Amino acid sequence: MNLYRSDKVRFVAGFILIIIIYSSFYIFFLENRSLILPGKIRHLIKFAATIAVYFVGTYHLGKLEDSWMSFLWHIIHISGLAIITALGLFDWFITEITLNLRLFANSIQELLISPLLYLAMGLLNKTLKRSTTSKI
Repeated sequence: MNLYRSDKVRFVAGFILIIIIYSSFYIFFLENRSLILPGKIRHLIKFAATIAVYFVGTYHLGKLEDSWMSFLWHIIHISGLAIITALGLFDWFITEITLNLRLFANSIQELLISPLLYLAMGLLNKTLKRSTTSKI
């Protein structure tokens, strides 16, 4: 049974799921000032949201015709996750990281969960397909 009729439908479904995860993360977690959580729980929720976006992108980009999109998705996310995991473990087990490192980790995490990365990959793919077909 084929769930999606085309790559375009698969891509749009992944984009909508990432928007839902991203919006839920900001509405219910980051922008919710009444939610008081310990720092380690906050780290785990941020990490879980990032992993969820990674798996949605992996599932929806991994089955597309262009395998380079999936490869690029893996490289960006695995390197970003390695950086924020290393900083998080350093913060948990050795000493508290500086504000600049904390902001750096937050910006990497923002890049990884943002639907713009997924959308940019789709636009790049569409542009490259168009330029390849016009040369033939």
